[in-house]
Amino acid sequence: MTRLTSVLDQLKLERARLASQLENLNNAISALNMNGVSRKISAAGRARIAAGQRARWARLKGKKVVPITTRKGTMSTAGRRKVAAAQKVRWAKWRKAQETE
Repeated sequence: MTRLTSVLDQLKLERARLASQLENLNNAISALNMNGVSRKISAAGRARIAAGQRARWARLKGKKVVPITTRKGTMSTAGRRKVAAAQKVRWAKWRKAQETE
């Protein structure tokens, strides 16, 4: 009877080991597969990549390299005032709610 229990114990250990390996394989497959998720890149990102590639080709061909510039948006003074006023209203509302509690 002890032989039978030891054999059963060994089989259980082997089953656990194989289950672990199978889980690792499934994780690897799902990581490579990305589960059908397609990644998208913004137009600005594509433009930066294209500009960088053009600059690399220009350097390779010995031509003048045009610097890659990214336009950063700036907010007008009136826009900043509107945002600040809206934020002051939000904070006043929050403070009033805190006082009533």
